[in-house]
Amino acid sequence: MKKSTLAIILGGGQGSRLYPLTESRSKPAVPIAGKYRLVDIPISNCINSDISRMFVLTQFNSASLNQHIKNTYHFSYFSSAFVDILAAEQTPDNPTWFQGTADAVRQCMQHFLNHDFDYALILSGDQLYQMDFNLMIEAHQKSGATITIATLPVSAKEAPEFGILKTDSESFISSFIEKPAAELLPDWTSDVSEEMKREGKHYLASMGIYIFNRELLIELMKNPNTKDFGKEIIPQAIGKEKILSYQYEGYWTDIGNIDSFFEANLGLTDAIPKFNLFDNSSKIYTRARVLPPSKILGKTYIERSIVAEGCILNSATVVHSVIGIRSRVGEDSTVQNSYVMGSDYYQNLDEISSNNHREIINIGIGKRCFINNTIVDKNCRIGDDVYLNGGHHLKDENTPLYSIKEGIIVVKKGAILPNGFRIE
Repeated sequence: MKKSTLAIILGGGQGSRLYPLTESRSKPAVPIAGKYRLVDIPISNCINSDISRMFVLTQFNSASLNQHIKNTYHFSYFSSAFVDILAAEQTPDNPTWFQGTADAVRQCMQHFLNHDFDYALILSGDQLYQMDFNLMIEAHQKSGATITIATLPVSAKEAPEFGILKTDSESFISSFIEKPAAELLPDWTSDVSEEMKREGKHYLASMGIYIFNRELLIELMKNPNTKDFGKEIIPQAIGKEKILSYQYEGYWTDIGNIDSFFEANLGLTDAIPKFNLFDNSSKIYTRARVLPPSKILGKTYIERSIVAEGCILNSATVVHSVIGIRSRVGEDSTVQNSYVMGSDYYQNLDEISSNNHREIINIGIGKRCFINNTIVDKNCRIGDDVYLNGGHHLKDENTPLYSIKEGIIVVKKGAILPNGFRIE
C-alpha cells in the first residue's frame, strides 16, 4: 500500500501574505520552530507513514528550498526513496508558470508518470500538523472512493474561512461551498464525533489534503481549463465521483499569513503544545547540522521558551519566545513574545573583534535591547540599545529594514538595525 502511493507536495504561490519572510525564499523554505523549514512537516509526515517517494512543486525563490532538500533528505542507494523538487518550467506544451494547484500538477504529470503508483497523495507545503497518512489511504481503499479529502471539524466562527463540505451517512461528500456566509451555515452541518459536537464543531472544512486514484488523476489533468483543486476540480467532481471525507481531529493550522505563522511558532512553547515536537512516533526531520550545545552565560533568565542548538545567551532575559539556531543575545537584553530565527553561520572571534574595533554591528542581538512581539529573520545584525515593541498600537508599514503586519514587527533577513534604533 505504502509503495503504491506517490506524494506531491505543493509549494504554493508567491507567498505574498507571508511577506517579508518570502521575499528571498519560497513558502516551504520558511524556517519554523528555530531549526526546521515548513517543507519538513509534510515530508516528515510522509516518512513517518512509510511513504518515501515525494515530489515538491515550486516556482518562486526556490534556491534555498533546493539547497535545504539536497542537504537534508538522503536515502540508501538501494532504496527507491526520493524527495525531488520540480520547479515551474516552460515547455512547448506549457509556456506559462503554474496557474494554480491543479495546473502545477498538470504541468508536472510527465514526471509523475515515470513512476508506478496507484494513489497520488496531494499535500500543501505550508501547513502544521502530524498525521498518519496510512489511515487515510486505508479509508480510501475500503470505501471504494476515487477521491478522498481530509476534513477538519470546525466551529461556526471558523467555517466562513474555509471551503465547507457536506457528507451523507456513509461519509461521502454530497456538496461543497467555498467560504460560506454565516447565515448559510445551518444547512451545512455534517455528522461529526461526539467530542467535536461538544466543542461546537459541526462543520467539515477541507484541509487541502487529497488522495486521487491514478487513472482518475490522469483523466482530470487532461482538461487545461481547470487550474485549482479546491475551487474547480473538487466542486466539479462532486456528484460524478465517489469522494470520501476522511475526518481528522488532531491539531492542524494553515500557515497562511504572518499572524498565523507567529502564533503557531509561539504555541510550541506551551507546556504541552498542540503540535508536539517531542513525539517519538511523529518525529520532524530536518537537516542534521553539526552544532555545539547552546551556552548560557551570566544571570540569564529563561521562561516558557525554546532554545535551539548552537546559541549563546549572555546575561539575557528570554520569555515566551523561540530562539533559533546560532542565535546570539547580548548582555541585559530582553526577548519576549518573539521568534528569533538565528543565523546560517558563525562569525569567528577575529571577525567579531575587528567589527567591534571598527564599530561594525555583529550578527545577533546586541546589549541592552528590548524585543517584543517581533520576528527577527535570519542573519540580522541588531545593535545595542535597540527597542522593538510590537503590538496593535503600530500601523502596518513596509520599509527596507522591517515590515509591520497586524502589530507584529518583522525584521527582514540580513537587516542591520543601528545602535539605539526604536520602533514603539
